[in-house]
Amino acid sequence: MGADVRQVADGTYLVHGSHTNWVILTDGDAVTLIDTGYPGDRRQLLDSLTAVGGSPEAVSAVLITHAHNDHLGSAEYLRAAHGTPVLLHEAEVPHARRDFLQQVSVGTVLRNAWRPGVLPWMVHVLRSGGTEQHPVTAPAPFPSAGALDLPGRPVPVHTPGHTDGHCAYHLPDAGVVISGDALVSGHATARARGPQLLPDMFHHDRAGTLASLGILAGLDGDVLLPGHGPVHRGPVGEAALLARERAA
Repeated sequence: MGADVRQVADGTYLVHGSHTNWVILTDGDAVTLIDTGYPGDRRQLLDSLTAVGGSPEAVSAVLITHAHNDHLGSAEYLRAAHGTPVLLHEAEVPHARRDFLQQVSVGTVLRNAWRPGVLPWMVHVLRSGGTEQHPVTAPAPFPSAGALDLPGRPVPVHTPGHTDGHCAYHLPDAGVVISGDALVSGHATARARGPQLLPDMFHHDRAGTLASLGILAGLDGDVLLPGHGPVHRGPVGEAALLARERAA
């Protein structure tokens, strides 16, 4: 299956992989890649770069929202094969190295297998390499505060809870918020559609995830690019508040 690449703003593309999204920001021939999908999404990832006129060699940096397997999948491949820097929040750097793992356990998933959508999702995870570990050998923290000197000028926003170092990325000039798994618009294991939190089993710290919705609510933007689900258009602050109401 080919990559589903959708332009949502000038130089900004949301790509739907297999159950997980990533974002491509372009500036001329240069590219910033935010997240990389599952390990099994690599062909789609590379195709999506081609679709926007880019290439693996054109990627200035890979930014990671958080180091779960469905977002980190090809980060080490790009670093090792092309020398691409992999940047994360400083609290997420050891997670990307796999010094520890803040991810739902197999046992927890099995205890939730009775829930709608969980069994098909589990099969997909296995087929996509979601239980494999692909640690990043040399991840690096963001070099400075504020906008990064990369295509798209993304601004990291620490939104802990889903993992300790989870980060959203804000594009103030474009009115875009890339929310990772801190705020999504759908998931294979969720019945609801629209702004929401992932099911509780996926969060390392649910209370922290709820608190981070307040951080997202303070960002100016009207285009939300989540880690799972379709693009959401409308004030990001309202989307975050709706997700908090649903979670309560």
